[in-house]
Amino acid sequence: MPTDWGSDQTGSDRTGSDRTGSDRTGSDRTGSDQIFQLQEQVRQLKEAVVSHAVVDQAIGMTVALGRVTPDQGWAVLKEVSQHTNIKLRNVAEMILIWGRTGVMPPEIRAALEDSLDRHGPTQIPGAPPER
Repeated sequence: MPTDWGSDQTGSDRTGSDRTGSDRTGSDRTGSDQIFQLQEQVRQLKEAVVSHAVVDQAIGMTVALGRVTPDQGWAVLKEVSQHTNIKLRNVAEMILIWGRTGVMPPEIRAALEDSLDRHGPTQIPGAPPER
């Protein structure tokens, strides 16, 4: 029974060449690149999920404290971000920190107040009309 001690079951020998003589390192590199790209996509998706949660929580705070609708809360965050030239996610984080600590940078507070003045307050169902 002949045994080929230099090859494995896949038909390649231990040098990295298959029986046709072609080198597998290009294929391995492509596989490594694909793994790296997939890992990067997973990292970005995880970051997006966290970012989405932060923004949603900030919208919730804006809705509750500013008495606006969720759509108006989203518009408020966008306006504050645009007027202060700060990424929306960072504005959302500052609003959440403000909710916990009561501290907010003055430029964010001013932009937030201005935007809420333009968008709200919305009448709360069952509440007496504002004067």
